[in-house]
Amino acid sequence: MSLANTPEPASFPEAIIETRGLVAHYGKREILHGVDFSVRRGEIMVIMGGSGSGKTTLLRHLLGLNRPTAGSIRILGHDLSCITRKALYKLRREMGVAFQGGALFSSMSVAENVQLPLREHTRLDDNTIRIMTRMKLEVVNLSGFENLMPAELSGGMTKRVALARAVIMDPKLLFFDEPSAGLDPVVSAELDELIISLRNAMNMTIVVVTHELDSAFKIADRIAILDTGTVLASGTADEIRHSNDERVQNMLHRKAREEIVDADEYLKRLTEKTH
Repeated sequence: MSLANTPEPASFPEAIIETRGLVAHYGKREILHGVDFSVRRGEIMVIMGGSGSGKTTLLRHLLGLNRPTAGSIRILGHDLSCITRKALYKLRREMGVAFQGGALFSSMSVAENVQLPLREHTRLDDNTIRIMTRMKLEVVNLSGFENLMPAELSGGMTKRVALARAVIMDPKLLFFDEPSAGLDPVVSAELDELIISLRNAMNMTIVVVTHELDSAFKIADRIAILDTGTVLASGTADEIRHSNDERVQNMLHRKAREEIVDADEYLKRLTEKTH
């Protein structure tokens, strides 16, 4: 069991994502403070944490959208801190991303949205692309909806179209940002089942960023909890549930954090110059 202040092993034999001492800044503000994080091949890893915990920043670094200030990120054997643009472009073909809001192109039909990665990155003929599109839409239970436009879709359908597009090229890695956000409990549960089915059917490794506790504990093989830019706890669902860390239990039971304010420090912040 790996909990707060307990480092994970230096390397897992089947780890396909590893960050070591990851430090990230936005301007002068340090967001991630030496994050150690691993994802094993074939598992569903859930990243949790409150607003401002560093979840989105970590995800952006795992996708190669930001370079770390310090530390290392290795994905599928590639060091993202020094990877070339050409190599990163090639690596991203092995990674699928389903964004929080779906990020569908409103002027394109469902089929056209799903096909986009194939048309951008392959030279497959139109008939093969159509067949692959239908197959992936069938996987996400949207067979027959190819000609609908994004404006005609429900929230759950939009998420599933985004998921079909993310897996159209059979990636080794799938990143899913807030899959349950804005969905009712029934649709959310269906999407959870779909994520598990995809992992099992396509033998993918899946990283899910979410703040939904029910969803996290249902789908996760392991959970990592971020708090103010550090890994507060990581482990299986049972290990997280039984964590002795008060901050973990406060999050699980939705208890507000009690912040102790130093009066002198507070006055200093109010009166210091900002330039």
